[in-house]
Amino acid sequence: MILFWSCSDNGQEYKSPTIEQPDTQNPPEPEEPDITEEELLDLTQKETLKYFWDYAESNSGCARERYHVNNPALDANTVTTGGTGFGVMSLLVGIERSFITREEGVERLTKILTFLENANRFHGAWPHWMDGTTGNVKPFSTMDNGGDLVETAFLVQGLICVKEYFKTGSESEKELAEKADQLWKEVEWNWYTQGENVLYWHWSPDHDFAMNHQLKGYNEVLITYILAASSPDFSITKEVYQNGWGSNGEIKSSNTKYNLPLLVKHNGATEYGGPLFWAHYSYLGLNPRGLSDEYVNYWDVNVNHSKINYQYCVDNPKNFSGYGEDCWGLTASYTRNSDGTTGYTAHKPGNDTGIISPTAAISSIPYTPEQSLKALNHFYSLKDKLLGPAGFYDAFSPHYNWVTKRYLAIDQGPIIIMIENYRTGLLWKLFMQNENVMEGLNKLGIDYLNQ
Repeated sequence: MILFWSCSDNGQEYKSPTIEQPDTQNPPEPEEPDITEEELLDLTQKETLKYFWDYAESNSGCARERYHVNNPALDANTVTTGGTGFGVMSLLVGIERSFITREEGVERLTKILTFLENANRFHGAWPHWMDGTTGNVKPFSTMDNGGDLVETAFLVQGLICVKEYFKTGSESEKELAEKADQLWKEVEWNWYTQGENVLYWHWSPDHDFAMNHQLKGYNEVLITYILAASSPDFSITKEVYQNGWGSNGEIKSSNTKYNLPLLVKHNGATEYGGPLFWAHYSYLGLNPRGLSDEYVNYWDVNVNHSKINYQYCVDNPKNFSGYGEDCWGLTASYTRNSDGTTGYTAHKPGNDTGIISPTAAISSIPYTPEQSLKALNHFYSLKDKLLGPAGFYDAFSPHYNWVTKRYLAIDQGPIIIMIENYRTGLLWKLFMQNENVMEGLNKLGIDYLNQ
């Protein structure tokens, strides 16, 4: 059965009643791919970069939180801190791939860092959202109007890569590198412990630590602990890492799924693992290859997490149309609500609503290259529906014949970055060669590869 997709005037997608029955007596011959693997990876990176280049917030140059094709003015000046970290890393890929010139990249990055230098900060940490026209905090929720340590960590991961990329360049490039280095070193990581052996996610000048959100693994926050230990002036102790991230060993899991050990207790998702962005965000610069602490090997954690997510979609216990070996990937993204409207949720095997998020499978390419490339080829075969002005759209559903013509910075960034890490390891090399990062990893007793 072939289903035809269309879009209503108000931007909500719906299923057309027009249905064609296939000719089962004379099935068509499978088409040969019209693009090579290298060309497809180039195209995906180049188109995805447009989110951070063509659709960046105009005043600051930072990453917008979202971009809706059918409503481009929505949140046009809302800048996201973590997404901007992903964006500056993406710009480095753009320079390396000659999608933009080195001079263009330096100019844009200088604009971004100048904005960050003058934006609101809270004991060195940036807020989740900022107004791109003023640099002032935009509350993410009622009490979330101050520093966001996790979003700051995602940004700092990018700043360190910028520092390493330009540190031996021209005078203007060296100035850019020095500014990136200075900005991240001003983050007061230890302030966010409240004197305890754990990091806290939020601090507000109005509400103090009232949100009371401790950073406990396993989820997306490993990079926060690594950077906090790496800070030369505001460092945490190893005990903060052990008690906070590692929960004094309770982070470990003996659960298996599809004969694959999960190795860690995914918060709220101990059976199948959490949304796939947990295997991406902390590891855009932090190289999981050879990365192991006293608890687990993180490469094995991410490979198994990705394979379990893939196998779940292949098994497809909820019988959603379209799921399979070439169409898989559950992570946080836009979603289709039960009434047909568009919402947002963290898709995972325990929260499967029939929605595939292209970033999930594509960004897992270092861990599952064969499965991810098969999915990428499938998404490309649907390019007339899925490939928009800034890469593949955020989410779609073959079952409901639904696609949302929307983008989120935190979903687009990992696509271009993790493809590059798969191809050349660029961002992994840059981040892992930083002397402060190596000192932090050594302090925590973590084994790693710096090349």
